[in-house]
Amino acid sequence: MRTTDFSAAPPVGQATAMFVGATRYRGPRSILTLTRTWFRMVRQMRRMDGYRWHTVYYQFPFTLGTIAFFSDRDALLTFARSRHHRDLMCWVTDHGTTNATGGYIRLYNAEPEGYSNGVWRAEGDGMAHIPTFTPLSRETSGPPVHRA
Repeated sequence: MRTTDFSAAPPVGQATAMFVGATRYRGPRSILTLTRTWFRMVRQMRRMDGYRWHTVYYQFPFTLGTIAFFSDRDALLTFARSRHHRDLMCWVTDHGTTNATGGYIRLYNAEPEGYSNGVWRAEGDGMAHIPTFTPLSRETSGPPVHRA
């Protein structure tokens, strides 16, 4: 059901800020060197107020990326200023392409409304579909969920 109350959702469902980023490292040696600082940074991130969840992804041949969720944008930006994150970003970028050849960061904010069902619904534990889809930007109302 549509809702703005995510208090019963798991921590990642309560997050309102998301980080997506990736770095293309120079090669196996750079990735190996990275691990020491990276594990310290993740440990620090998990202990911070506002951290909700993260995962790491890999793209061949040398790209590692992170998707991380935080309670709000301030919590995300506080992490960005943290010691180990700063150290890692300086190591990646301060020596030209010695350690990495590219990277990006994107920050996203959650809309206040969304959907929840069952045990993750704050207004009740029912499992039910919404009667209509959320309208697209060019629509005034969405089509019915169930076809006639």
